[in-house]
Amino acid sequence: MTTVLSLQDVTPETDHIQKNALEFRTLYNQVFPIIFHVTRSICHDAEAAEDICQETFIRFIEKTPVIPNKDEIKYWLIRVAKNIALNYVKHKKVERNVTTRLRYEEKITIKTGEILLLQEETRRELKMILEELPSSYFKVIILKEYGEFNYREIGRILGISEGAVKIRVFRARQRLLTIFKKHPYSDFFTDNNCG
Repeated sequence: MTTVLSLQDVTPETDHIQKNALEFRTLYNQVFPIIFHVTRSICHDAEAAEDICQETFIRFIEKTPVIPNKDEIKYWLIRVAKNIALNYVKHKKVERNVTTRLRYEEKITIKTGEILLLQEETRRELKMILEELPSSYFKVIILKEYGEFNYREIGRILGISEGAVKIRVFRARQRLLTIFKKHPYSDFFTDNNCG
């Protein structure tokens, strides 16, 4: 059921809300085409670009940044949209790299029943071992080892400094070594095979 406001219902508060809604709609109509063009040129996917634009405006509404004028709001929205799009592209790159690496490994290996069984068992065990890591360590190891990003790129993706990334990678490797030592095949990981 639609509620219709009469002149008696318009208070300074409802007038302010209506004015803000009109200002937002105007801003949206002016800036959406710009940020759509920017995000689409970054991610080369119209559907993803539209989702990123919507996410940008949601962040604007949720955070309501204190920005002195409309030009700065426009540039803030463009910057946020660009950052979201770049993160989207990086995450897609990681997914592609992991998929490509898995496909490549599968093509190289001779597919015998025993090798397939060992590969599957190894993947399950590696997944279980990686899941034992805290989330912050898990992310940097995946990005470093599977995504093949450098420390600076990982820092940008996660929003932390390059030094923090180096520390997390080091600690994650130390933690993995500890976990490997508990593994039934710990001799393999602690002998000369592990560097």
